[in-house]
Amino acid sequence: MSQTPEDRRPPLTPQLALRVTVVGSLALALFAIIFFRLWFLQVLSGDQYLKAATVNRVRDIAVPAARGEILDSGGRVLVDSRQSRAVQISPPDLPHSPRGRRIMYRRLAGVLGMSTRPARCKVPGVGVRHLATIPCDVAKQLAILPYANVTIKTDVRPAVQYYVAERQNQFQGVEVQQIYLRNYPLHGLAAQLFGTVGPINATEVKDKAYRGISQNSIIGQSGLEAAYDRYLRGRDGTDRVQVDALGRPTGDLRKSSPVAGHNLALSLNVGLQRVGQAALQQSIDSNYPANGGAFVALNPQDGSVYAMGSLPTFDPNQFTSNLSKAQYDKLVSKTNNYPLLNRAVDSAGPTGSTFKPITATAALQSGEWTTSDTYDDTGSFCTSPGVCRHNAGGGASGVVDLVNAIRYSSDTFFYNLGARTNIANPIAHPQGGPLQLWAHRYGIGQKTGIDLPGELRGTLPSPAWRSHRDKLELECEHATGPFKGHPKQASCGIADGRPWSIGDNINLAVGQGDVQVTPLQLAVVYSALANGGTVVRPHIGLSIQNAAGTVLQKVNPPPSRHIPIDPLYLETIRAGLRAAASQPGGTSADVFSNFPEQVYGKTGTAQYNGQQDYAWYACFVPASATTKPIVVVVTVEQGGFGAVGAAPVARQILSQWFFGKPGPYTAGNSKTL
Repeated sequence: MSQTPEDRRPPLTPQLALRVTVVGSLALALFAIIFFRLWFLQVLSGDQYLKAATVNRVRDIAVPAARGEILDSGGRVLVDSRQSRAVQISPPDLPHSPRGRRIMYRRLAGVLGMSTRPARCKVPGVGVRHLATIPCDVAKQLAILPYANVTIKTDVRPAVQYYVAERQNQFQGVEVQQIYLRNYPLHGLAAQLFGTVGPINATEVKDKAYRGISQNSIIGQSGLEAAYDRYLRGRDGTDRVQVDALGRPTGDLRKSSPVAGHNLALSLNVGLQRVGQAALQQSIDSNYPANGGAFVALNPQDGSVYAMGSLPTFDPNQFTSNLSKAQYDKLVSKTNNYPLLNRAVDSAGPTGSTFKPITATAALQSGEWTTSDTYDDTGSFCTSPGVCRHNAGGGASGVVDLVNAIRYSSDTFFYNLGARTNIANPIAHPQGGPLQLWAHRYGIGQKTGIDLPGELRGTLPSPAWRSHRDKLELECEHATGPFKGHPKQASCGIADGRPWSIGDNINLAVGQGDVQVTPLQLAVVYSALANGGTVVRPHIGLSIQNAAGTVLQKVNPPPSRHIPIDPLYLETIRAGLRAAASQPGGTSADVFSNFPEQVYGKTGTAQYNGQQDYAWYACFVPASATTKPIVVVVTVEQGGFGAVGAAPVARQILSQWFFGKPGPYTAGNSKTL
């Protein structure tokens, strides 16, 4: 008889039954232990652990590091840091309910004497809301950096710190911290040069240059503060503490000490800076409607900057506390002529006749002119019947060579050179001719490479440049290319659509038309004239030092290039510059003929957008027995003739440099460009 599968199953032996019993009992015991432990944690001890989790938290408190000092060439402190008490809000620790936050904000405003009246508050990514000062500051910060502390007020009294600490349950999320504020003892002197600092923003946090630093960090935002931030910033420390639910510390866990930033030594001479700025202000005050200007003084051998100033100016100490919108608007407004702007590097325009040594170089080097050639300056230069240009005031210099053309600043002489160096076929030579070539070699239309952010390139007009502008004009008018999505326009004012002409080159030859040059670029040009053709790379930083004054790193950038100017040509141009500053009829002889040192200088009077002429002066003086050589460039917006508005400022700078005092303010009478 066949068996079913069940009949064929082997019988359960006693040994196997025992094993099953033991394993089952062990599993049941383990399950019972786990179940009992869970019941113990959740039922018997749940409230205790919940309280501990709620009450005890770990917080990292940033301990700010002092930024390094900025020193002048003699070791004088120009910028340092001071300690301050700051009321800050930690957004993650604020009361959870909106009502709780409102109550706390009003309470804190009362302690700090701040307004609780709602006003317009523009929150990034949200729009305009109506909030009181404190919630507005918090809302804006949360929109930018959600976890960074928000500084509400600085320089608070110790009593505020004690009051908040004793009532932490009423001020959840509020801390009074010891911080460092930047201090600028010179106030408006060299303000644009030093720049400003401020809290790191959301974009900067993602920048690899700031990788790993705290979201509460203060970093350089402009000027030298930004350019040398990685040296000046230092490294913040951290206090890791345990706090209760109200944010009160209950114990220290770990500390790391802050490391102060390194010091930055500059090539800046404070005495020269002070005299230059005062002289520039005097020129502005004396030449209505002049309203701004800049000056640069540097070493033509190595590019180190002795002084650099811009007016109008501002006090960078305003940025160390909470700067109101009204205050900021004044600093960036057209009405106040943009005080934040460093006109020495961030503003460019036509330079007038100070450009003529570049034109002379191009004409000589290209063979379009020689040192012995002469030109009959009749007071007019015509390119075709009825199309004529004239000297300033309609004067005529007669037969002149290159030296005397520079001396008298004969426009018609240089109109002639502009015509000679023009390219007959712009399509075949889109980059232009000898004038564009040599202007480019000198550095026109290029950044100088100075250790400051925001430097302008300027503009060197050429056939290719004009074609590009015409293309942009058409794209703007038809709302195509980079203007796609914009409304179409009959004219955008970018260009007039005409091709390159001989008139463009003639204008360029006398520093007019579309050329755009910064004062610093012009200073580099005159440095090359002074040193024999080396295009220096200007720099303000001199060295990085530790607190003890030990030099850790020198700042000594190599020159950009050397341009091969024939020594005879260079000497001829220098002779013209010397005659212009010293001999009768020279455009700046009224200012410099009795100056004890040899000045090589050129005035410039630039026409600019229908305003009163801009005054320019560019010069260099070789080294004396005890003093290094110097190049000085001055520009005064709407300052009139160069000898009247700019040359007197240069003279006072040179007097301070060579003799330790500015001397009398001497204005010229020249009415030439």
